[in-house]
Amino acid sequence: MRIAVLGVGLIGGSIGLAARERVADATVTGFDIAAGVAELALARGVLDHAASSPHEAVEGADACFVCAPVGALPELVGEALAAAPAGCVVTDVGSTKRSLAAALADERFVGGHPIAGAETDGVDHARPDLFDGAVWYLTPGESSSGLLYQRLHRLLLSFGARPVAIDAETHDRLLASVSHLPHVLANVLVSHAAGRLAAEDEVLPRVGPSFRDATRVAGANPAVWTDIYLANREAIAADLDDVIERLRSVGALLRDGDRAAIAAWTGAARDDRRRLLEADLVGGAVHELTTSVPNRPGIVAQVALALGKAGVNIVDMALAPAPDMRSGAITLWIAGDDAALRAERLIEDLGFPVGRAA
Repeated sequence: MRIAVLGVGLIGGSIGLAARERVADATVTGFDIAAGVAELALARGVLDHAASSPHEAVEGADACFVCAPVGALPELVGEALAAAPAGCVVTDVGSTKRSLAAALADERFVGGHPIAGAETDGVDHARPDLFDGAVWYLTPGESSSGLLYQRLHRLLLSFGARPVAIDAETHDRLLASVSHLPHVLANVLVSHAAGRLAAEDEVLPRVGPSFRDATRVAGANPAVWTDIYLANREAIAADLDDVIERLRSVGALLRDGDRAAIAAWTGAARDDRRRLLEADLVGGAVHELTTSVPNRPGIVAQVALALGKAGVNIVDMALAPAPDMRSGAITLWIAGDDAALRAERLIEDLGFPVGRAA
């Protein structure tokens, strides 16, 4: 397995370490536009080879991970696809997917986004276990190759991640709520507190843990986050409009002084947080399902996206084309009794027969 990494920072470096430690016979070649970074990654054991250009890094690769800021992804992914072999799967790690998906229709491209990271960045902080248990969103398009999607899915599993298929539009709307909006609110909170202290001519007080927790991501890398805000601005702005209305409602609630209503509001938030944080896609016995499908572009993406939208975790998959190449079988391993039952019904609703191994 020859793996190319374009951009060897925290995420790209962790991909390199995970591949070298966990993928049998993997060879990792990396490129980074910043002088000396690829050589540093080579010295740290992140890479097997440091390339002098994206073209050199991708030459002969089976998989290519493009790990760059959102604003640089279209050009760099295009460069990777131009240089990659016919059988190389190319993916990215950007936190917005819609614009990239709209710009690319190459069967070798599958958009990706690992929900993993750290407060520190750079290859010095890369580690092989960064993706352990982390959801890794995949946004295959209608033209994405099923065989290459399977390769990427299995590769991510070997990294310790949990691949979940999702369409690009839904991905960006969800990430606006759970990732991008919290950054906006953290920025607003720290600016509000700083402005209030300046207006009151007070020295900075000892901040409490609630303020520290709520503003941990404030002021995150401006170069990276400006691209994210702009790429997903419509979804973020729509969420902000909703939050503003909710805040106005809370203000009215506080002015009314209704103790029972305030307690109910706080309790509901506690329950919502517990439900969100305790949700887990993996659990229970693993069931083997097999479905017969026509052999056409996008069919694997169609099945994977339908299951991902329903919260069904695909533990693994295997593809087996028929001898005449007109049809094929997709075998899926699904975690959980209820999830397997939902998967059967969803696949049948798509018009494909499905059977379960005894």
